[in-house]
Amino acid sequence: MRQFIKRALGRLEKLSSEQIRDILLSSSREIIRLETVIDSLPRGILVCDSSHKLILANKAARRFLSIGAFEQARDYAWNIISEEKISEFLSHTILATDKAEEREFYVKLGGTDRLLSLSVMPLVEEQKIQGSLILIDDITDRRAREALMRRMENLASLTTLAAGVAHEVKNPLGSISIYVQLIQKAIEVQRMHCPQFANEPDFHSHLDKYLNIVNEEVERLNSIVVDFLFAVRPINIQTSRTDLNALIRDLADFVSFELKEAHIECVLDLDAKLPLLDIDEKLIKQAVLNLIQNASAAIKEKKISGGILSIATRFNETEVEVSISDNGTGISEENLSKIFEPYYTTKQSGTGLGLTVTFKIVKEHQGDISVKSIKGEGSIFTLTLPLPKTQGKLISYREQDE
Repeated sequence: MRQFIKRALGRLEKLSSEQIRDILLSSSREIIRLETVIDSLPRGILVCDSSHKLILANKAARRFLSIGAFEQARDYAWNIISEEKISEFLSHTILATDKAEEREFYVKLGGTDRLLSLSVMPLVEEQKIQGSLILIDDITDRRAREALMRRMENLASLTTLAAGVAHEVKNPLGSISIYVQLIQKAIEVQRMHCPQFANEPDFHSHLDKYLNIVNEEVERLNSIVVDFLFAVRPINIQTSRTDLNALIRDLADFVSFELKEAHIECVLDLDAKLPLLDIDEKLIKQAVLNLIQNASAAIKEKKISGGILSIATRFNETEVEVSISDNGTGISEENLSKIFEPYYTTKQSGTGLGLTVTFKIVKEHQGDISVKSIKGEGSIFTLTLPLPKTQGKLISYREQDE
């Protein structure tokens, strides 16, 4: 079509008005077709002319960057984009006639956080730079899939190592624990039968103190081993019809004293119409408790007087959602993709396995877990659990009847 128009323009003076009209109509149809193709692409496209003015933005680009109506070649591309970081990036890159590939930016789209990848390259025509081409991709789901695959690979690679290491660590821990108890008993016997021991209170108090510390460390190491084994071994879930709201109320009651001591208010917002679920009650309790403890720790770390921990339940036709939110320290963007990986932790005393265990429990229930967080403001962890198949059908039939 392009070559045809060039030839037509070369002999324009020889063409009749009817032929010129046909060429214009054909050109118009071709332009409309090309615009339709460009607007149908899932990838965002921005085109700037040689003076850096925006001349084209397809539908995907306008949606990704919240670009409203604009006049072609009227304003610079970066002035039309409201997202400050992206605007500065485009301004710097285009004015420097630089090239950039797959720079990532977080934006708000429809109230949710999305990760965009932007590439800037020169627009070349007949071996001359005639402007700039900006390509935009929403890579949020791709990054989530990559993170999921990485977590699953990490868990799989640890399985073989786990059994041997845990076995080697657990056995000496048991011996240490037994002999510490024997030492404590021997000291008590000596204290009762040898009067001279009674005159050395400092010796006994120090010895007791040190042995107590050893015992505490043994318990801590044992707990780490148990968590490690749980994180890497296959889980055999035993499901039964369970009232999830009742389970959450029990957990809230269980942690109420600890939360009260930390001046944290626990708010429950439970859907009264929540159906029963086929879940392993013990495992789901552990998963939710891990999230409650993490939320409590985040609030304590922020050191605020008005700590709020909220637990909410909701459901639709296919799944139930459990959201645990807090107004604690929040999680930085760069750490969000790592939090479910084994041994990743920001706590000084954490094992880095709590969220890994939670992730595994939810996945074994054919569910999912996601997190939204703003550094310094708080986090929301959301568990999704599937409804029993029969329950899903009943809901859909009930809606049809209504």
